Amino acid sequence: MPPNAFYTPGLSVPSPAKLTNRTERIELENDSISILNERIRRDFTKREVSRTMMDSEEADQYIQLVKEQQQRGLQKLKGDRDTKEGGFNYQVDPYTLRSGDYVVHKKVGIGRFVGIKFDVPKNSTEPIEYVFIEYADGMAKLPVKQASRMLYRYSLPNENKRPRTLSKLNDTSAWERRKIKGKVAIQKMVVDLMELYLHRLKQRRPPYPKSPAMAKFVAEFPYKPTPDQKQAFLDVERDLTERETPMDRLICGDVGFGKTEVALRAIFCVVSAGKQAMVLAPTIVLAKQHYDVISERFSKYPDIKVGLLSRFQTKSEKEEHLDMIKNGGLDIIVGTHSLLGNRVVYNNLGLLVVDEEQRFGVKQKEKIASFKTSVDVLTLSATPIPRTLYLALTGFRDASLITTPPPERVPIKTHLSSFGKDRVISAIKYELDRGGQVFYVLPRIKGLEDVMEFLQKSFPDVEIAIAHGKQYSKQLEDTMEKFAQGEIKILICTNIVESGLDIQNANTIIIQDVQQFGLAQLYQLRGRVGRADKEAHAYLFYPDKSLLTDQALERLAALEECRELGQGFQLAERDMGIRGFGTIFGEQQTGDVGNVGIDLFFEMLFESLSKVDDHRVVSVPYHSVQVDININPHLPSDYINHLENPIEIINEAEKAAQKDIWSLMQFTENLRRQYGKEPHSMEILLKKLYVKRMAADIGAELLLELPKEQLLNWIFQCLSELHASLPALIKY
Repeated sequence: MPPNAFYTPGLSVPSPAKLTNRTERIELENDSISILNERIRRDFTKREVSRTMMDSEEADQYIQLVKEQQQRGLQKLKGDRDTKEGGFNYQVDPYTLRSGDYVVHKKVGIGRFVGIKFDVPKNSTEPIEYVFIEYADGMAKLPVKQASRMLYRYSLPNENKRPRTLSKLNDTSAWERRKIKGKVAIQKMVVDLMELYLHRLKQRRPPYPKSPAMAKFVAEFPYKPTPDQKQAFLDVERDLTERETPMDRLICGDVGFGKTEVALRAIFCVVSAGKQAMVLAPTIVLAKQHYDVISERFSKYPDIKVGLLSRFQTKSEKEEHLDMIKNGGLDIIVGTHSLLGNRVVYNNLGLLVVDEEQRFGVKQKEKIASFKTSVDVLTLSATPIPRTLYLALTGFRDASLITTPPPERVPIKTHLSSFGKDRVISAIKYELDRGGQVFYVLPRIKGLEDVMEFLQKSFPDVEIAIAHGKQYSKQLEDTMEKFAQGEIKILICTNIVESGLDIQNANTIIIQDVQQFGLAQLYQLRGRVGRADKEAHAYLFYPDKSLLTDQALERLAALEECRELGQGFQLAERDMGIRGFGTIFGEQQTGDVGNVGIDLFFEMLFESLSKVDDHRVVSVPYHSVQVDININPHLPSDYINHLENPIEIINEAEKAAQKDIWSLMQFTENLRRQYGKEPHSMEILLKKLYVKRMAADIGAELLLELPKEQLLNWIFQCLSELHASLPALIKY
């Protein structure tokens, strides 16, 4: 599609636009054709700059790689969701439903579960169990066996679990439209993912040499690795030394299960080859701990220089570090998001290690993503963000799971109850009496001083301190250091301690107002204790249960169920269905999920991903697309008189549509510049051309029997959304 302006003899463009009427200009800015045109222009420019085309043979090769990755990803989910077909069973067990729960029937739509009762079927005398479901226009009953194949729990990405409306038993057309809209959204997501993945596969870097010094470095690890750890070491070594594409691997392991050692070995491999490694942490507390661990581990290698970039440093220290990074004077650079800033220029960056990616903001995550096409990336997490987890599960990203606890680890005992001062005092006294230390965590800075006052009265002879992110950097560093050394016995803090802070002697954590924390946060906070061979305790206190939302109660129940070690991965998977879905696919898709509910949406998504080769777009000739829509609008006589040659203009519109979408966009814009916003009937004619053109680009050969104008608009909207992903599709 050459970006030449489309010109027709009948449509000369006057220098001053004829859109003098302000209302008309506003209408034009907001109408669906203008919005689509703007997207086409924006995407086309982006595509010209960034897109590299693939020939058919190359596309085949990469699609095969994606399929192999997909299979590996699906293997990771085998277990309780495994079915005979090798897919995943997202249907709900009817016996787990409570009266009033919302459910989705695949063919009928959204209803309200009433209960399970015995009833006698027709032509039988034996009663069987039926599931009763209330719909907008009546009650349905399904045999339990059938219900277990067709019903899904209806849950939404937000706390409001009520659907907008219940579906109708006697009219499923609205439900079918919602389902199709969900499928369109899924196809767009899948092709976007494919483009990201294929773009990474096209990047090349020489494999790292297998350094003889690695054996010595490995031998210095003081612990016996668990089987999962060994596999993770092997996975990362293969990524770095046997592959030519940059690594993008997720190491998912519970707190204290040995993720850091996997990162240290990757760093050693990269740095030994003369490249730099960046270690990115969400908080300065965690960055400092990483710096200390790395410095200690690399202390026997004087040629490898380690540096920490933080807000604790003076301006001159920062400048010195920035110069050393730029000139190659530092081999390993540790820090927070400041490492992603424009002032940090790397000499020869080879590896990015990201710890707890879910703690970074949107802009920082985008910057991290931009590194992934050029350097090797290793992400460490005990509870990955849902998007990260989703990519790992579906094979578009490699993942190594470390679920085996070190032999000396004892499970953390979790206590979940309403808040009571006596309970708090009893828990702290128990820990202090056995010579340990205590974390006391609150969701906000505001309540820290009140807790300090209460604890000082209760334990007057005990050293207590406060820590939060708004403190002066030196004060915060000193407090953390004293707690690590055992001078401070009780640390009252916010979730700044959520990541890192490996303190062997702290084996009790008290978390107040748990309902205000996310599930991933609670899991990480609980992991601050139990790092030694002592039994650790996590006390989760909530206010009166009547004040809690359903979502908060569900979070707490999930955490209680996951008391065993090594369940961060399963917990994160469950968390996907509980907390904001917007973080997985962006806010845009949240509405699409709401159309069908999370469980059915996921099933459709896995189905779509398991057929990745179906997403190869082979466009069809424009003339082979038949759009049989029962609308024949008549142009108003005043508009016909206004046009210089209406028949010729309509023919030119058809020719533009035959050529490509860019030409059709140019035609429409020129038409509007010369004659102003077209009347409704002309808009319908243009939309029919757009629908036919987009259908040809996407490869849809036939669209039949769409009798109403609103359906034309709906198809236009659906195809616009799907067409938006065309730059991501492999066209040939």
